Amino acid sequence: MIRVPILTTLIQRYETRTLTMIALSAGALWGFVGVAEEMSEGDLHSFDETVLLALRVAGQPDNPIGGPEIEIAMRDLTALGGVTVLTVMTLSVMTYLILARQKASAAFLGLAIVGGQVISGLAKFGFDRPRPDLVSHAVEVSSSSFPSGHSMMAAVTYLTLAVMLGRAEPRASIRRFYIVLAGILALLVGVSRVYLGVHWPSDVLAGWSLGAAWALGVAMLAEHMARRGRIES
Repeated sequence: MIRVPILTTLIQRYETRTLTMIALSAGALWGFVGVAEEMSEGDLHSFDETVLLALRVAGQPDNPIGGPEIEIAMRDLTALGGVTVLTVMTLSVMTYLILARQKASAAFLGLAIVGGQVISGLAKFGFDRPRPDLVSHAVEVSSSSFPSGHSMMAAVTYLTLAVMLGRAEPRASIRRFYIVLAGILALLVGVSRVYLGVHWPSDVLAGWSLGAAWALGVAMLAEHMARRGRIES
């Protein structure tokens, strides 16, 4: 009899957590769809131009605010969302999970990140939005603009890494730290892309939204698979 209230409380907490994650994932996906629709209809043109020019010296669209020191810092930050850095980070965490005897979790992590990259590439191909031509580009770019691949993959990778590391961490404060740090890194990468003139602000908003939706979906799938014993809990 004593155990019944405890079991009921655990079930209620699990349901609340699951419903919250579903709501957040759906909200992020809805945000992406909304931005995509507004962008396709041209309703974000004024917003994009205003924000992009606000990061430039008045009357000098090729001169970012803050001087060369800030521009160098932004180039460093934007690298945190590049393929090289994200691959190194992912492989490092996968190695940690393997050493911690969580091989199934390591494989799941790798597939989740690759899946996010595939979604990002398909979205870019589908929308095929040109890069901003309002200001000069401070770094080299080759792909289309929408959504921001750096912003999306930073959200996908860092949030997914935070979730997978958090699964092996019993302390709630450390798990929260992982999530907050992942969010900050994704935020900084997105801001750097706009500052460097290689993305419209709406590209970054879309990237963040789609990346967060994917990462939340991965987190729910990981929890479901762990309960079924398919990955380590």
